[in-house]
Amino acid sequence: MTHAPVRSGDVLAGKYQVERVLGAGGMGVVVAAMHLQLHERVAIKFLLAEVAQHPGAVERFLREARAAVRIKSEHVARVFDVDLLEDGVPYMVVEFLEGVDLTHRLEKVGRLPPEEAVEFVLQACEAMAEAHALGIVHRDLKPSNLFLTHRANGEPLIKVLDFGISKMAQAPEDAPRPSLTSTTGVFGSPMYMSPEQARSAKNVDIRTDIWSLGVILYELLAGRAPFEGTMVPEVIAKIAADPPLPLRDSVPDVDPRLEQIVLRCLEKSPSLRYQNVTELASDLLPFGGPRAMISMHRITASQPHSLPPPAVSGAGGWSDVRLGSAETLDGTSTRARTNRAGLAIAVAVGAACLALGVLILALRSTGAPAVDSAPLPAPTTSAAPLSTTPATPASSLPAAASASVAQSASAAPATPDAGAPAQPVRARPATTSPVATTSPKPATPSTAPGIQDLINDRR
Repeated sequence: MTHAPVRSGDVLAGKYQVERVLGAGGMGVVVAAMHLQLHERVAIKFLLAEVAQHPGAVERFLREARAAVRIKSEHVARVFDVDLLEDGVPYMVVEFLEGVDLTHRLEKVGRLPPEEAVEFVLQACEAMAEAHALGIVHRDLKPSNLFLTHRANGEPLIKVLDFGISKMAQAPEDAPRPSLTSTTGVFGSPMYMSPEQARSAKNVDIRTDIWSLGVILYELLAGRAPFEGTMVPEVIAKIAADPPLPLRDSVPDVDPRLEQIVLRCLEKSPSLRYQNVTELASDLLPFGGPRAMISMHRITASQPHSLPPPAVSGAGGWSDVRLGSAETLDGTSTRARTNRAGLAIAVAVGAACLALGVLILALRSTGAPAVDSAPLPAPTTSAAPLSTTPATPASSLPAAASASVAQSASAAPATPDAGAPAQPVRARPATTSPVATTSPKPATPSTAPGIQDLINDRR
């Protein structure tokens, strides 16, 4: 019988008061406790004293706890604290979960509908995508480590448990599940470990978790494992050499495409499997229901240098999921679209200003300058002889010539001779130069330099 290292009422670290034992097994004990300051219920996991004496067990426990803290996905049980009891036994404080693991769920319902099974695996893929991005390989994925709880709105929520903790457990004779799911010295649960992990747990990579996810999906769909046997060596031999039991034997109406996804996860060679959970999730997407797209976006966001999946619409109803477009999630396309809009506006404003400037120049170059409308003064007697040829009337001159005459009429009067008697100052009448007997040439209009330049430009 497994004994808990603490009793009800004990207070750990001055703040965690033990309430009751939640479960016990060959590796350790899990108890419920209350945080005395925050009044929040938590779960505390302990290594058994005999397990803690195993070489490297304590260090592995603490190292894996630190790894779990780094994963921020909602599909991983949060770790709040890690410490040691006075006798050196380590413990880990994690969030308290209400629900059941998928092993107990299968024991109750037999097998799950395909859509529900795929949704649960996709949620597990969310956790594993972030873990793999951090360089963490679980190596012990199985239905009993996938805990089914619910969000506040009632939606199902899968939590991945025990990142590396159960790898060191030795299954005693009186363990609650002394079958093949108990972890052994090969670091993993034989029914869910890959062929390469059965040979050496030290040389595996993330593709061993892909294998385990395939076994889990098979079991959720069929209600049985793909490799069965009465003894551990028999099961390991089948995993290494035999094909899995046909899924259609247990689920005759299974979609052939879904069956092929499971079989690809269970390829003996890691190079023939899905190379990461993003590839697996992408193929599972059509079978996961309306919430599958949410998982898909989160999985791709966890992977470095990955792009959001293309928008999917159709009978599955995924177009109704209001996640924003792929541009919104990536950010790059949104900025590019904004820059293009700004450039278009700037070009339009510039074109309008240019057109307005051309119109103004055209009006200035074609319009006549203003002419002084004041009448010319009547000529007065002058000592200078008058030409017998009559002067051309101002009214008969071109408009520009009349303007020139008006400018000459406004010139300053001549200064009187110093010896001459003072005369009343009178306005000097405008005079015209003698006009030749030939036909008069129209005077060249006087134009301001700026206007002349514009006229020259237009020519």
